[in-house]
Amino acid sequence: MDSHRERSVVPILLITGPVGVGKTSVLSEVTELLEAARLPFAAVDLDNLSWCYPSPSGDDRFRSGLTFKNLAAVWRNFEDAGARRLVIARVVESRDELDRYRAAVPGAEITLVRLGASDVTLHERVGKREIGLGHEWHARRATELSRLMDEAKIEDLLVDTDGRTVNEIAHEILQRTGWLRE
Repeated sequence: MDSHRERSVVPILLITGPVGVGKTSVLSEVTELLEAARLPFAAVDLDNLSWCYPSPSGDDRFRSGLTFKNLAAVWRNFEDAGARRLVIARVVESRDELDRYRAAVPGAEITLVRLGASDVTLHERVGKREIGLGHEWHARRATELSRLMDEAKIEDLLVDTDGRTVNEIAHEILQRTGWLRE
């Protein structure tokens, strides 16, 4: 690894929250706003870096080992292409997990943004998105994660999503984190 990568600070917005809260939608809207502001960035929904079968490790339920190995490789390519910030969407249950992000992205300065929603909203969103075999699991997981995250309060910033547009949510995140000044 070259010394430039080791010394560079990489601001990261890590968007988390329970299943169905809108992490991917908010990630997408944040990227639109950053691009409009002409800020060099990259964006990754980490679920996309973990989907494979068979799982490389039977005891790694969400394939995190593979995910972070892939993130390290993808970040190097994004950085070489000119990205200086990173926006990530992924479920984070503990701040201890942030060490894996720092290992994958040298110089990472992470702001953990948790999206919140009522159980009613979560179940409505899961119902619209998960129309196949995974519906029941995702509905249960949404409620489970919501409770865990409410208790743990691991976030740097909590943003309520009930009754709000994805644009309003993305603007709030970028303004409150100082990534976008209007």
